Amino acid sequence: MIDGKELALAVAGFADAKQAEDIVILDLTGISTITDFFVICNGGSLPHLKAIRRGVAEQLLEQHGVRDHSRDGAPESHWMVLDNGDVILHVFHEDKRRDYALEELWSDAPRVPFQTLAERVASEA
Repeated sequence: MIDGKELALAVAGFADAKQAEDIVILDLTGISTITDFFVICNGGSLPHLKAIRRGVAEQLLEQHGVRDHSRDGAPESHWMVLDNGDVILHVFHEDKRRDYALEELWSDAPRVPFQTLAERVASEA
């Protein structure tokens, strides 16, 4: 069984594989009763938002046997959510992310270090 932090890192990695942008992981352990981690990211278009959420859900099931508890939001709302219990993925269109400002709302939550594939490749070069 994968723990919450590992699950959050996996979610972030799967979102990165779908070219999600500005990926942030917030550790809400002991701060929130809703979940232990938020993974927050951007998509550039409505189809991109759908692809990120669908890709993350498919990879979690395929690689870790983890099914989502619920999904909420439609691409037209510019905010889609995938709830896996310990981890909630928020997929925003860039403008909506600024409007909701979850990172500011949860500013007391520590960030979990995460490097995108492109950042890892660049640091190795």
